[in-house]
Amino acid sequence: MKTVTLDVRSPSESMGDFLHGWETGKSQKSAHISFATPELLWKLLTAKRWELLKALCGAGPISIREAARRVDRDVKAVHGDVTALLKAGVLDRAEGGGIVFPFEAVKVEFLLQAA
Repeated sequence: MKTVTLDVRSPSESMGDFLHGWETGKSQKSAHISFATPELLWKLLTAKRWELLKALCGAGPISIREAARRVDRDVKAVHGDVTALLKAGVLDRAEGGGIVFPFEAVKVEFLLQAA
């Protein structure tokens, strides 16, 4: 199962993990998309966008119109959400048009600590 992990890490931590993998030649089992703060993660990952990702998990390439139909939402609103997710690197453009969420599972990981 191809999984993406959305996590909260500093850019230096993310780069350190990347460089470690590069130097050792070990590939990660899952993809990571990191955010500098929980606020940035939640700014991108709204409830409607989470619903959209659930509908796209394992679906393969589909049109924005089909994505809107699957979540029972207006095409224009879904288009706005798709644009934000594309910019963040969560979604990809499909060959021949449309969009694809190239993962079958999503893991969200961050730690909330006392100040």
